[in-house]
Amino acid sequence: MFKRVENELELAMFNGIWTTVWMEKGFELEFSDHALERFVVVTPEGHYVGTSEIKAYSESSSINAAGPFQTYSKIVEAAGAVAEIDKIALLKPYRGKYISDVLSSAVYIAEKLKLKYFVSLLEPVFLRALRITYRVPLEKVGERVFYKGDDVVPVLFDMEHMYRNKSRYDWLVYPKEAALVTHGARGDGLIG
Repeated sequence: MFKRVENELELAMFNGIWTTVWMEKGFELEFSDHALERFVVVTPEGHYVGTSEIKAYSESSSINAAGPFQTYSKIVEAAGAVAEIDKIALLKPYRGKYISDVLSSAVYIAEKLKLKYFVSLLEPVFLRALRITYRVPLEKVGERVFYKGDDVVPVLFDMEHMYRNKSRYDWLVYPKEAALVTHGARGDGLIG
């Protein structure tokens, strides 16, 4: 299941997971000051194993250095309804089993925030898995480039298509309607 990062301990777990994965892959570490939302993936046994982070996107976002996002027609037309998904990470022993939770957290927050698209930089192998295995609707926005430690492909995720067509994605682990309410200090914040 996925869970919002709601306190300092969870933020430390979040940072520990994605930095471990980034160092393993040789990526440059880049911490975000302002995230719209951060999620951790938690196993049924309570192990924190994955992360995703949603950040605001604008023409001045650093992601534009790797691809022509700011001039891509769908992004221009959807101004204000586009965000960046970053820090998609799973610890090595959990990579096959929990990717659906990471993807589900993205679909969940896109619907909650009424976002149409997410932009991202993806490793080519991960991009292929998302396209073939998970049938994630995405488009290449530019060509493969070397960026901060690895080759990446700039992509646009059609988040609105996914949350409007949940039944098409059998991997989607979506919360019940009651879980869409922010839990705050009263609840456990678990989703999924």
